[in-house]
Amino acid sequence: MENRKVKILNILSSANTPITSTQLAAVTEVSSRTIREDIKELNTDLKINGAQIEALKGKGFKITIFNEFLYNQYLEQIDHSLDQISNNPDTPNERIDYLLNLFLSESNPVKLDDLSEEIHVSRSTIQADLKTVKQLLEPYSLKLISRPNYGISLKGTELNRRFAISEFLFNQQKAGPSLLQMQHVSSIAEINELILNNMWSILLEQINRNEIVLSDVALNNLFVHIVIAYKRIKEGYSVALVEKDLSEIQTQKEYKVATKIVEQIEQTLHVTFPAIEIAYIAIHLLGTKLIGESNNSTTQYEQVIDPMIQKLIDQILLQLKKELNLSLLNDQELIMSLALHLKPAINRYKFNMNIRNPMLEDIKSHYPLAFEAGIIAALEIKKALSVEIDENEVAYIALHIGAAMEREKEKHFLKKCYIVCASGIGSSKLIQYKVTAEFRSEIEVVGTTELYRIHEIPYDNIDFIISAVPIKDTLPVPIIEVNTILSHYDLSRIEHFIKDVHSDPIAFIDEDHTYLNQSLKSKQEVFNFLVDKLTPIHALPADYQLLLEKREEIAPTSYGNNVAIPHPITPQTSKTFLTFCTLDQPIIWGERKVQFICLLNVEKDSREDLQLLYDILGKIVNTPAIVAKLLQCSSYNDFISIIQTLANK
Repeated sequence: MENRKVKILNILSSANTPITSTQLAAVTEVSSRTIREDIKELNTDLKINGAQIEALKGKGFKITIFNEFLYNQYLEQIDHSLDQISNNPDTPNERIDYLLNLFLSESNPVKLDDLSEEIHVSRSTIQADLKTVKQLLEPYSLKLISRPNYGISLKGTELNRRFAISEFLFNQQKAGPSLLQMQHVSSIAEINELILNNMWSILLEQINRNEIVLSDVALNNLFVHIVIAYKRIKEGYSVALVEKDLSEIQTQKEYKVATKIVEQIEQTLHVTFPAIEIAYIAIHLLGTKLIGESNNSTTQYEQVIDPMIQKLIDQILLQLKKELNLSLLNDQELIMSLALHLKPAINRYKFNMNIRNPMLEDIKSHYPLAFEAGIIAALEIKKALSVEIDENEVAYIALHIGAAMEREKEKHFLKKCYIVCASGIGSSKLIQYKVTAEFRSEIEVVGTTELYRIHEIPYDNIDFIISAVPIKDTLPVPIIEVNTILSHYDLSRIEHFIKDVHSDPIAFIDEDHTYLNQSLKSKQEVFNFLVDKLTPIHALPADYQLLLEKREEIAPTSYGNNVAIPHPITPQTSKTFLTFCTLDQPIIWGERKVQFICLLNVEKDSREDLQLLYDILGKIVNTPAIVAKLLQCSSYNDFISIIQTLANK
């Protein structure tokens, strides 16, 4: 029986309620029509085997068993039973996985007709699947070469082949980022679990002995590459490295650790690793952190930061200040964490090593601003090192920047003030107690002083002054002048000042930049429409649309929840503004569906504090109910009312 029909039977047998053809089609990745034809064929068998699939009008399909003995016998005849799916691929995704496995594992050419016969699909279907396989292998500099009367074979270096094997065959997202499932690895690598457990023990022993600190993801990744090396060596394949790269690797501490790992594996598993394979494992150790984080102080970190990495970090932080107005230049914790991340990451970039980030989608959805900062950092790294950085690495960099942004937010959550009063300590304390009582969660009173001593105030450590006496001197912080006995008016002025510290996000939105329920069918149509609307209003550069498209090439700006926030990589306008566009139907944007678009433009060299604006965009991205309400709006007044409510929360 075909794999797909087994799936259909399995789903219907375990369901308590009827299942529609649309639901079955989604699971099996075929059309509803194909599902109905499969059910018709299944019923031919089932009727003589004690069961029948019934179509319930308006509800779906349900299986009815009228002879349990016959039905159970029938189930026993099905290959591998209902709980075990056959290895024959049916869906497009299954076929692509099958083809990747075949070409990455097989060195001999494979003929198209043989493939077609083997997996029971037409030549045209196989050719369509091969196009996808070619695209997936392209980033690894691997090519499928087809020769008449010879077949199709994979061409590329052994090193790149192994990187691709790690990505596509040992997909650790299936196992999660914690501990590897040995059974899963064993079935893919075709290596006994006992051997795998021995290799795991050797790796852990050497990691601990050499005080190497790794995350679970990094440890799993390293283990998988050692498994791949073991398997490929047993099959007679070995890597090749340029002599210059090899000489450089052999001088590293990581090469010595790799040597110890290989020596122990050779002794335990009775296999001989060519010397070049030690360098292969060293490459992966170079892509990890070799500093025990818990045992080192900031001073020790500073001593091991490479001057080139320090210069790169300085440039990244300068760009973040320039383009996103993120003031992180003096965040020593961020500088240290980026230095520790970039040291191994640069080696990954150099050797085109793949690293999967299981948190990628969550980071993009929940921390869009941090992800944008990660992209700016990636562009600076590309400029400095001439390497391409994918979304997975961008998201790891975004994690460090996002943590710094949260620290900065906490630091500035309480506004610090000094109180100046000429009437003595009693009146100044009265103002202090009243301010503390009214604004306990918003204002910290650092101290009080007399007018003649205002030059002693630590201005670097405060945000403003509350003064009960006129101050004629020009001071480096704002002054709020109040009465000694604070009135409601005085309190409202203090409250207004606190809430006005950030730029009001509503100021960046207006009716001329809001387009509701548009009938646009693609991302390109959206860009054409928005640029046409904005060009008469703003002095956009001639290549503005191209800049939007270049940003999309780095990583799609669709963040989930039907929302996209496109923008140029660098600020291009003389003012900050948002342009909203909702669609009557969702469109495909990257790999996601999008129906709500917010085109973000930030003023060149902006000094505005846009944190509240970014917070609102983050709330929209992360709250389906808000997006649903905004998509239902047919007037600007309804639309802005929802945004206003969001801003006031």
